[in-house]
Formats: sequence, structure tokens, C-alpha cells
Amino acid sequence: MHPSHFLAVLLFALFASTVFGITMRDTPPKMFRYGAYCFVLFVGSVIVFSWVMFLIAR
Repeated sequence: MHPSHFLAVLLFALFASTVFGITMRDTPPKMFRYGAYCFVLFVGSVIVFSWVMFLIAR
């Protein structure tokens, strides 16, 4: 199985944000919120930077 680049980014964001949420906050609700926040930032930044690279390469 060869995942697409976007699927690979989603998997990385999921695992990294899970680790960040667990290690950076001390209560489960704060862990979940911080993990979700990191996930959104990871995926959002990838989308923004991919559009920037597309516009530069054009």
C-alpha cells in the first residue's frame, strides 16, 4: 500500500498531536483540546504551504 502524501501528513499530524496533547497538558480535557488544536495547525499549515509552493512553481 502506498499512501498519498496527504494521507501521510494526516497520519503524522494525528500521531504527533496525540503525543503533544499527552505530554504537554495534565488533565484529559485539556489534553484532547490541545491535541485537536495541534492537529488543526499541522493540517492547516500543510494546506497553506502547499498552495504557496504551487503558486511559486507556477
